[in-house]
Amino acid sequence: MNNAAKHPAGDIAMPVIDDCWNRIGVRGDGSCEKLAQHIDCRNCPVHARAAAELLDRLQVEQMTDGWSEQAEPAQEQSADLTSWLLFRIGEEWLALPTALLEEITELRGIHGLPHRKNAVVLGIANIRGALVTCISLAAMLGIAADGATAARQELLRRMLIVRRNGQTTAFTADEVHGTLRVAVSEQQPVPTTLTRAAGHFTYALIQWNGHSVGLLDQELLFHTLDRSLA
Repeated sequence: MNNAAKHPAGDIAMPVIDDCWNRIGVRGDGSCEKLAQHIDCRNCPVHARAAAELLDRLQVEQMTDGWSEQAEPAQEQSADLTSWLLFRIGEEWLALPTALLEEITELRGIHGLPHRKNAVVLGIANIRGALVTCISLAAMLGIAADGATAARQELLRRMLIVRRNGQTTAFTADEVHGTLRVAVSEQQPVPTTLTRAAGHFTYALIQWNGHSVGLLDQELLFHTLDRSLA
């Protein structure tokens, strides 16, 4: 059975998203065995991954709107695109590869680690029954706190769970935009005059909605994180 849907404007294969929450979840017959652990489908990683895939699909569909005879050249160019998760910390807009994202969730309580004083490592949080290390990306990148009101901060803030090389890590973002497809041709070099720590961890910039967005160097970022956890 073919599990991919065709985009109406071309022959790009789009993976079918299984909306299991409507079949066997809280909106269905309630037979899903995961409900005993997660109570509500919105707490389940399957639901979170489906939401991320849907956001990614919307970006693709927006790009492919209006394709006709020019569809084939556009498809060839799409190989040049990479998917990024856009988020804001303080006044800085940043992005990490979408492939690293495990989940976006509400804020969780963070429990400090005894005998450890490290501005980057905040402690651990319980994420669906698993203890996950929480870090301050703001401290690592040298970004000042958001100057918005506390009410606005709480409304927009989210916890991002990322996974790389089998290691799961959580950090808080003041705002999450979603996913964005970026072409190599859109990437601009980081100015040599940028001396902030955020610039050190940024390998390229893109322009988005009037903002400069830093594409973070995941290799350098996680190497530094590993040293902080040691």
